[in-house]
Amino acid sequence: MTQQTGIKPQLIDPFGRKIEYLRLSVTDKCNLRCFYCLPKGFNDFSCTSEQLTEDEIVRVVAVFAELGIQRVRLTGGEPLVYKNLSELAMRLSNLPGLDDLSLSTNASLLKQKATALKQSGITRINVSLDTLHPKRFTNMNGGQLSDTLDGLIAAKKAGFAPIKINMVVMKGINDDEVENMVEFCLEHGFTLRFIETMPMSTAGRNVSEHYIDLHDVETRLQQRFELIPSTMPGGGPARYVKVNSTDLRIGFITPISQHFCETCNRVRLTSTGTLYLCLGHDHKVELRALLRSGIDNEALKQHLINALALKPECHNFGGNSNHVVHFMAKLGG
Repeated sequence: MTQQTGIKPQLIDPFGRKIEYLRLSVTDKCNLRCFYCLPKGFNDFSCTSEQLTEDEIVRVVAVFAELGIQRVRLTGGEPLVYKNLSELAMRLSNLPGLDDLSLSTNASLLKQKATALKQSGITRINVSLDTLHPKRFTNMNGGQLSDTLDGLIAAKKAGFAPIKINMVVMKGINDDEVENMVEFCLEHGFTLRFIETMPMSTAGRNVSEHYIDLHDVETRLQQRFELIPSTMPGGGPARYVKVNSTDLRIGFITPISQHFCETCNRVRLTSTGTLYLCLGHDHKVELRALLRSGIDNEALKQHLINALALKPECHNFGGNSNHVVHFMAKLGG
């Protein structure tokens, strides 16, 4: 359904939540293989003809913006492997109604692209960084830690703010680094967000034995740092605290231990044009065929409005979640 506020309609789901945030996957390809996201050797990516074109992406986002979407986050896969990302970002940043264009990346290719991306209209970035140990980094995703660190420094020099570090905390793998990651972000002026593991696919379920409740992590940190409640602008689900007498904010994203579904304001569009209404369910609407059938914008708007009827009240990452078999790289983070 839509509701009119001034001259801009708003997307409202069946549970009264205002949808204003679109996570847009521009590619399902990734140059790294984080073991909890993609199996080693995975290569089942979509072909070019299955991908939305740049014009199709811009058109869909423009229609979403007319319906009240104000925030767009570019994701993947790894969005930096998308050939014309800066050009696409510039077109999106110029769309009427969009107030915020941001990027999620592993930053391994960011050193060469940070300045152009900043000039294209992207203002904020989130960087996946699960460890500060070079050998552990390579074992976890096959990449080089130095590439990601170089990308982070380049992003800082380019003027991105805030720069958020996303760390998936896993028991027995990297949970011994949470305090060091806090110190790293204090040193460089980054925001830090800890994330619980999610059983999103075979790869995700394989790390279920490494799940750790982030409330336990927060309790650990309170023994070393004085943490006070805080907030941070943005469309995401993190609950924030602040390290007292510093500018560092630490976010906790807790899809397992503490659901944040009651405040969900987002939908996801894959690089192949599939609209997902919830990360934890398979409810979806296929848009690519509609776009290529000659549908006009008013009819496309109605399809997007109707799609919201499929958005569930909450996700299900518990024992009945086996039907969720998405690879995060293909769905978009």
